[in-house]
Amino acid sequence: MMRGTIAVEVRGLTKMFGDFIAVDGIDLTIKKGEIFGFLGPNGAGKSTTIKMLCGLLLPAGGKGLVGGYDIMKESEEIKNNIGYMSQKFSLYEDLTVGENINFFSGIYSVGRNKKKERKEWVIEMAGLKDRENAQTKNLPGGFKQRLALGCAILHEPPIIFLDEPTSGVDPISRRNFWNLIYEMSKAGTTVFVTTHYMDEADYCNRLALIYRGKIIAEGTPNELKQKYMVKYVLEIEVERVVEAMEVLNGKGIETAIFGNLLHAVVDTLGPSIELVRNILEEAKIPVYRIERVLPSLEDVFVTLIEVA
Repeated sequence: MMRGTIAVEVRGLTKMFGDFIAVDGIDLTIKKGEIFGFLGPNGAGKSTTIKMLCGLLLPAGGKGLVGGYDIMKESEEIKNNIGYMSQKFSLYEDLTVGENINFFSGIYSVGRNKKKERKEWVIEMAGLKDRENAQTKNLPGGFKQRLALGCAILHEPPIIFLDEPTSGVDPISRRNFWNLIYEMSKAGTTVFVTTHYMDEADYCNRLALIYRGKIIAEGTPNELKQKYMVKYVLEIEVERVVEAMEVLNGKGIETAIFGNLLHAVVDTLGPSIELVRNILEEAKIPVYRIERVLPSLEDVFVTLIEVA
């Protein structure tokens, strides 16, 4: 059982592979019922961290508790009291939907008196009511995703770890999946989710940004935007977006593509708008609109890694 109001607490968590430091002395505190996002680019240390917290990898250093159990000494107890969904959905492709659910019911020692009820819940939650006998490999990505989540929480764990759960699924499936995460959080489940989709960060109660194995910022989405984004973000609507980005970057103005628009990070407002417009007009690139916008978490992240 978890003690107090804290679901996960680690200090100085470290993992090395040879000379490579994958996770570099990080601290984390996650409250019960919280949706905690762990964001960073591929290779930043997200999956290594989650595997240590799940008892799948032994840390090289540090200390901490997950669900009240010691990450160094009680990995089996941790595994029995959490749900874990890996990047690859953790399903057996050659089994049917029903067979996968039955298999994970056994793995998680779901009581005989609850197996039928939990199986029906997973099938309903995953939208697979008429597809219990369908082979899992033939399901669309969004259905596989929900089925994998259902299998990971058959035993109703108090903490669920989701490692890149929305990778490779369509935007509608991603949104539906986040609705499920909200429902679990409202019911008191602690959700630790890793992602490299910066737009998903706004769905989290709190989050940490990890880069090259180190946590470079932590807080609520709004706190991160207010605390770390001291510059202005300009949204630029132009023709020839890629060419415009290259021109502005070549002039020392930090610019990135956002859909069919550009975001430029600048130190001043009025003078910078005028400068951007002049640079683009000189390059004979038509400019339709330049205006200040609130920073996205991607803007924050890009700004932070420049000084990390």
